[in-house]
Amino acid sequence: MSSETILLLTTAASVGVLHTLLGPDHYLPFVAMARVGAWSRRKTLMVTTLCGVGHVAGSVVLGLVGIAFGLSLSRLEAFESSRGSVAAWGLIAFGLLYTAWGLRRAARGHRHTHVHAHGNGTLHLHEHDHSSAHLHPHPKESGGSLTPWVLFVIFLLGPCEALIPLLMFPAATRSPGALLLVTGTFGVATVGTMLTVVLAGIEGIQRLPFGKMERYAHTLAGLTILACGVAIRFLGI
Repeated sequence: MSSETILLLTTAASVGVLHTLLGPDHYLPFVAMARVGAWSRRKTLMVTTLCGVGHVAGSVVLGLVGIAFGLSLSRLEAFESSRGSVAAWGLIAFGLLYTAWGLRRAARGHRHTHVHAHGNGTLHLHEHDHSSAHLHPHPKESGGSLTPWVLFVIFLLGPCEALIPLLMFPAATRSPGALLLVTGTFGVATVGTMLTVVLAGIEGIQRLPFGKMERYAHTLAGLTILACGVAIRFLGI
């Protein structure tokens, strides 16, 4: 293996790790949804892996198509940027909808008092909530089947801007082997970092004492996803 290839692979691994760590959207949505959806560790890792692979694969396909048709780096990066906007708005929309649902769910769980009158004229106060009225999904059902696929679609649209320049060099030198190695190294570094941070995140969040804020857990999860979308769209993170 040539020194150029070793340097390229080292760069691909470093960029894969750094671009994941610097992008909270790569891990915070999974930590938040695993917490409120009562996902098992196995399910959390499966969903994170699926989304990570889709995230990298989308940019790989775009890069290979660009290389095949001889598109310039600037045109590919412009297209990646437009994909990034779509993914950011997807996170914003999903975050807003989930926040609204979380607030509605929290309101239904609010304890309040009614005055009950009996036939003999006796009055008494009765405190209750609507959490047992089966008007909302149970925690284990929250986002049980839909949420992972929503996240997958968003991550499939989300670009890996850093990958495109890495692909262009081996393509320019006509080295298919280096192209495959760069793609694989970047993908393993990205998905591996996502899994590591998500695992650390769910271990940490389980130890936090939510107390009375537990009622707003779904709302906080929605706000977390919303914040990730806003950070991507308006702060360029």
